[in-house]
Amino acid sequence: MRMAKVSDLEILNGLMSVFRAKGYDGASLNELAEATGLKKASLYHRFPGGKKEMTAAVLDFMESWVINKVYNVLSDAKIAPTERLREALANINAVYNEGREVCLYRSLSMDTGMALFGEKIEKGINQWLESFSILGKAVGKDKDTATQMAKQSFIEVQGSLVLSKAMGSTEPFQNAIQQIENRYKT
Repeated sequence: MRMAKVSDLEILNGLMSVFRAKGYDGASLNELAEATGLKKASLYHRFPGGKKEMTAAVLDFMESWVINKVYNVLSDAKIAPTERLREALANINAVYNEGREVCLYRSLSMDTGMALFGEKIEKGINQWLESFSILGKAVGKDKDTATQMAKQSFIEVQGSLVLSKAMGSTEPFQNAIQQIENRYKT
């Protein structure tokens, strides 16, 4: 009996779950294979460059997510700023499983991950910051204030994810999402 095919999305989500939990150095090939539902040989067939190629694919996937679910949403001038924010925050809430997941950028920004993927991580974070800065300008803030608001929003999301994980509660993350929404009210 032939095994069912595993979709690219399932593979990327499986890889991401391991990299989120373990970072680059801590992720073993056994764990990556298990999380994707593939045997190690099949995983290497899809990613001949090994763990480095897998990580790059996950970061490309995350970059695409940020562009589609945060940047495009927050920069859509045809939609009222409050609606843009509400949709982007719903997407952020979903990608972090309401505060139960850690950030991929944070997990990969330690040790070897940062050395190998620092440019990709920086690009993803800058895309996020630019998105929220655009929203800040849309609600009437000057460029410097919009930039500071964007940075504070990123810090609140990331810090609240760490605190939520440490406390075993999504309350800090949910509070941060609410604070961000309040900050951008017009």
